[in-house]
Amino acid sequence: MAGKSLLKRVDWLTVLIYLALLAIGWVNIYSSTFSETDISIFDFGTLHGKQFFFIGASLASIVLVLALEASFYERFSSLLYIIAMVLLLGLFVFGKTIAGATSWYDLGFFNLQPSEFAKVATALALAKYLSDIQTDIKRKKDQLYAFLVIFIPAVLIIPQPDPGSALVFFAMVFVIFREGLPMYYLGMAILAALIFVATLMFGTIWVSIFVTLMVVLFILLKKKTFKVPIIPVVSIAVVAILFSLSVNFVFNNVFEQRHRDRFSLWLRLEKDPAKLEQIRKTIGYNTYQSEKAIESGGFYGKGFLEGTRTKGDFVPEQHSDYIFSTVGEEWGFVGTTTVVLLFTLILLRLVYLAERQKNPFSRMYGYGVISILFIHYFINIGMVIGILPTVGIPLPFFSYGGSGLLSFTILLFIFLKLDSNRLKEGI
Repeated sequence: MAGKSLLKRVDWLTVLIYLALLAIGWVNIYSSTFSETDISIFDFGTLHGKQFFFIGASLASIVLVLALEASFYERFSSLLYIIAMVLLLGLFVFGKTIAGATSWYDLGFFNLQPSEFAKVATALALAKYLSDIQTDIKRKKDQLYAFLVIFIPAVLIIPQPDPGSALVFFAMVFVIFREGLPMYYLGMAILAALIFVATLMFGTIWVSIFVTLMVVLFILLKKKTFKVPIIPVVSIAVVAILFSLSVNFVFNNVFEQRHRDRFSLWLRLEKDPAKLEQIRKTIGYNTYQSEKAIESGGFYGKGFLEGTRTKGDFVPEQHSDYIFSTVGEEWGFVGTTTVVLLFTLILLRLVYLAERQKNPFSRMYGYGVISILFIHYFINIGMVIGILPTVGIPLPFFSYGGSGLLSFTILLFIFLKLDSNRLKEGI
């Protein structure tokens, strides 16, 4: 009876979208890894066969997630976070290196990537801290502790090196904004990003001139328009110029060459069209081939298993980070639009579910889920179509990979369990 009651309370629209993404993702993984020598679509010796196994394991995990009491996730969130951090630390000693990143544990039958599960643990721990009755996000001390919950796993992941996964943790800052963090923090972050990009594109001198002119204009118009004191504005301008002066040093001495190359390609820092095209075919080879594959699909696509670039292995890692290019080539604009709409719909649905939570922990965890899924979705598709620099993060529920699929499933269904508990309590 309890099981039937739970099934009635689960948000089935979200579940159906999740299943649709799983199915479409697996079909495209099958297409991108298909070989004439394959014995069966369920052959576990193939990538699509392994993904089918991962899907089965993820569906089984749903049963466990929903079977546990909703209070379990709040009560043990801190312990789960500590375990996740220990697993991240253990990679420095016991980690397995794949594609230049020491991000996995070799379990023999399965490579476990703890950073994926650390996202779930961090979302739980952040929600637990922010929902504590003693936490006041307006206080600087509490703001610092909230940021530390996010930054600790990111700092442990960056040296692997895996900057893409680390970036996902920073996205959870939006949970803190939702709960009342002053918006000037967001303004400072956006300003820093703009100065960083502008300095790379135009140079420190032009950025400094522009900032100075803005300050002069502010002073001239202050008496008539602005009520903000001059000293804070001048201070921000000085910090902005100093930050601009540091950008080139950081870019040339802290970033690795591959990161510099990706920014150069993304921002079109090379002015010679011929050289830029050459860079796209070498440094940006993956994105270049991905764009070509999507372009070749046209409106309706070439059809299932008919993608010539997919069958020819033109796009490296097409079954994982670049799976969206398979959709573009074989299913065309219709297919890519369908996938984008499904992701947009599930995110909007999760926002609706989060906003109707009366339990602060459930609401904050819900926004953690939204932040993680959105940053993956936005950056992965942006990377594949060439509007964002290459960052190695998968498309949720879609890309090949056991750790990713299992962790995304657990992440989502913990929230659905919390939401179903809201209905159980009659809230």
